Amino acid sequence: MDPRDSGIFRLASVGSYLDALSTITDEMSLKERSNLIFLDRCLHERWGLGENVILNWCPDGDGIALLILPHYAIAGYTSPASEAPGRGALPRPKQEFFQVLLSGRRCLSPAQFTKVGRLLGIEPTHLPLREPLRNTPAQNEIVEKMVKRYSITYVPNRGVCLFDIVGFSLLPPFEQMMQLNSLSYSLNAAQSKLLTKRIGVDFSRSTTGDGFYVWNRDLTLEGNVNLYHFMQLALADNAIAHKKAQHNTVPRLRACFHVGSSYEFHQSEGLSPTLYNYIVGDVTVDLARVIERAMPGQIFVGDFRAEMPTGPTDAESRIVESADFVDLAMRNVEQLAGLELSGERVDAIRCYLTGTKLENGEFTVRRITVNDKHGIARRVYNAKVNIYRHNAEPILLGIEDRSLGADGQPGYGSDHVLHPALA
Repeated sequence: MDPRDSGIFRLASVGSYLDALSTITDEMSLKERSNLIFLDRCLHERWGLGENVILNWCPDGDGIALLILPHYAIAGYTSPASEAPGRGALPRPKQEFFQVLLSGRRCLSPAQFTKVGRLLGIEPTHLPLREPLRNTPAQNEIVEKMVKRYSITYVPNRGVCLFDIVGFSLLPPFEQMMQLNSLSYSLNAAQSKLLTKRIGVDFSRSTTGDGFYVWNRDLTLEGNVNLYHFMQLALADNAIAHKKAQHNTVPRLRACFHVGSSYEFHQSEGLSPTLYNYIVGDVTVDLARVIERAMPGQIFVGDFRAEMPTGPTDAESRIVESADFVDLAMRNVEQLAGLELSGERVDAIRCYLTGTKLENGEFTVRRITVNDKHGIARRVYNAKVNIYRHNAEPILLGIEDRSLGADGQPGYGSDHVLHPALA
């Protein structure tokens, strides 16, 4: 008997993983599902508990061909070569090559598969399966998702929110636990409220220790706008809870929204990767650095210019800057009207970036420059959110521009950008 078939060594995540993709697998026969479970077991073995990265795949005769390399080899491939390549040798691939490879579909045509393998200097690995792949859209989609579980994904532009608990490290452990639980509830409540308005959300989160990163697996412009609305509702739920709390169990928050690049890999449960993922990259680094300079209750929006898909595929996209993005969110926010917060119906929500009013009635947008602890300058905007409720006091989130002083805050610099759309 193969010990892998015992209850101890069985890959507990495989069945639940296929169940989570039931919309794809419902039409598959038991034999086809069994073949995919066998494939996942083979991928798990080649993954080697995280020692290797499975880059690409291609249907190959009675099975599947894979391009596999040790995770540390990617850094070796992209680092500057100590010596120039010899005559006739292929040039070493650059980091941009891997970013393109890790951001696209992992299924390659036979010609592409051979070319990438030759460029990397690695031999393909052939895995015979119990039956050949059928090359149907549904099966290809699930194999694609399987391979990505054992790989790394690069996302050029991803929207991420950071919720940070003010003064967390000074709290006793019990209050830390209570405040993290309270914040987690606010995040769950915000997502639930969006679902009641039939706003599709596919959020993921990871803890920072004293808060959470939250991102949307939907990378479209609409997905990022929905994430921004999610941040507003989570902060509103927290503000209401903070007013009602009689003990120090509800955190005081500061938050930041930003768009930037990130790498994504899947968390492990036991010895197998799960559906849940971690992200790390420029976007998380920028968020962590600027949140250190935010005041309690303040909301930052990072200074970004990003290309975002406007549909389910990358065929159509739009380049969006920070001020334009918040303006889009403001025009889109009316879909949240009618939500209930603490038992009171929301009549209107206004979100905007703060600035000064000019004589002609237009408003500027203040762009603040902050220097992190390493002396690196980053630019952000100060955001406000006003939520007006029926027969209840409005919920005012963020800090008014006049509270920031002439240069944003002590030790900051700032300039003003004219943005008539926000007037």
